[in-house]
Amino acid sequence: MEQVLSAAETAMTPTPRRRPVAVIDVGSSAIRMEIAEIDTQGNVRSLEALQHPVNLGKDTFASGRIEPETIEECVSILKGYRRVLRDYGIDQDEHIRAVATSSVREAANRDTFQNRILIAAHINVELIEEAEVNRLAYIAVRDSLDKLGGMDDRDTLVVEAGSGSMEVLLVQGGHVTLSRTYRLGSLRMRETLETNTVPANRIGSMLTRHIQRTIDQIQRTIPAEPVQRMIAIGGDARFAADAVANANEQERLIPIPVTRFSRFAKKLVSRSVDELVSQYRLTFQEAETAGPALLTYARLAESFNVEQLLVSRTTLRDGLLLEMASRGMWTEHFKEQVMYSARMLGRKYGYEEKHATHVADLSTRLFEELQAEHELPPRYELLLRVAALLHEIGLYVANQSHHKHSLYLIMHSDLFGLSRRDTLLVALIARYHRRAAPKMTHPEYAALPQHERLNVSKLAALLRVADALDQNHMQQVRDVAFRRERGRLIVLVGGLEDLTLERLAVRQKGELFADIYGMSVELRRDTARKGAGHGR
Repeated sequence: MEQVLSAAETAMTPTPRRRPVAVIDVGSSAIRMEIAEIDTQGNVRSLEALQHPVNLGKDTFASGRIEPETIEECVSILKGYRRVLRDYGIDQDEHIRAVATSSVREAANRDTFQNRILIAAHINVELIEEAEVNRLAYIAVRDSLDKLGGMDDRDTLVVEAGSGSMEVLLVQGGHVTLSRTYRLGSLRMRETLETNTVPANRIGSMLTRHIQRTIDQIQRTIPAEPVQRMIAIGGDARFAADAVANANEQERLIPIPVTRFSRFAKKLVSRSVDELVSQYRLTFQEAETAGPALLTYARLAESFNVEQLLVSRTTLRDGLLLEMASRGMWTEHFKEQVMYSARMLGRKYGYEEKHATHVADLSTRLFEELQAEHELPPRYELLLRVAALLHEIGLYVANQSHHKHSLYLIMHSDLFGLSRRDTLLVALIARYHRRAAPKMTHPEYAALPQHERLNVSKLAALLRVADALDQNHMQQVRDVAFRRERGRLIVLVGGLEDLTLERLAVRQKGELFADIYGMSVELRRDTARKGAGHGR
């Protein structure tokens, strides 16, 4: 029942404390900043948005480098943003997150760019990978859809045709079942055509063929039948929605018939950049990308027989702000998506799901029990669970050295929401579930910074013990409790009479645990908890 407060009571009710934050998106054609307030409940309220055009993508996609003049232009813009941030009282680094995507990430002189910005504007620009972009896009779209009633059962394709690349997510039954990035960016396409001096009257047909090659690649992965809805995100899609549908700025998802959207896209492709600047009041950079991007959305929607395109006002900055609101913590829903992706990968390689799931549960119990010893943040618990789920997928290749095959398969697979670094950590934890302990002669392990090498060892030690507890793959060790006793971790097992096999396995696999945690592991029957169940 809703409680109605009097005016006096309302005045006495404390309002949630708000902290001002800022996110900066260093994009291919513009640098954008959004300033917002986040209250103690995690609600985000936008205060101001700024945007300045740049030629980062034009430089990188044409020559592979960012020109000195462009770097100095970015410095000037970001210095100006710094002054605005000071006006809002935002001066702590933890309240500012600046990211850059493909146009900086692919530049040969990206380190020079980052260092120059840090020295001159005191802003640390983080290079984020495709997986991170997809994750942030999903967070933002999911939040938007939740406010409109949530994801229904329709299979949904979420697409962002950016300047440097195209991000594609397939959501089925509320789960992300595919997350891919394709090197089909609107500015990248235009630079390719201009470099090859394609005549103006042939640009439309050449773009269509170029786009279709990537669509053919997508359709080899996603059959046309399941896709029932397509959501377009990105600045070019929002421009089209405003121009074609006369959309209200407060409308979060704007429906546009694909036939109308396609006509508008073809119209734009046939116009020169100068004409688009004049007619639609676009910046020169926006005019360069609009036609190729909109044609990409239109051709993709047509290929999947989608009759209506939904244009979202969601941006990368929305995802960044939502993540800042959660203080960088991975939400339960996001963790569920990552685990779903891991299970799908396990099934692809025919893993023994009951064993893998049980080992993941036991690993989590050990992670929680030894929190004071390993001192790892919660995100590492998820990485351990994923590694536990996938630790034996290398058996798909061969029984011999299957731990090494697991490393390779995980490293070269797509796990939704995990960066390349996170995926490497998962792969290494899985690799060390048996046989040799981590060594500096192992190249993937040696390439990690020292603190991450230690983290891999901490988590691999837990996985080895968890795997030993299900040595016979029959999930008999279920009811467990722990206590410490004179340099030993005692694992009390209820409901199981004979622990001979598990004790032998723990003895064989417990050496890494003893090295890392300074304790041996000992299994004992817990007669007081006999038949007590799962014990969680």
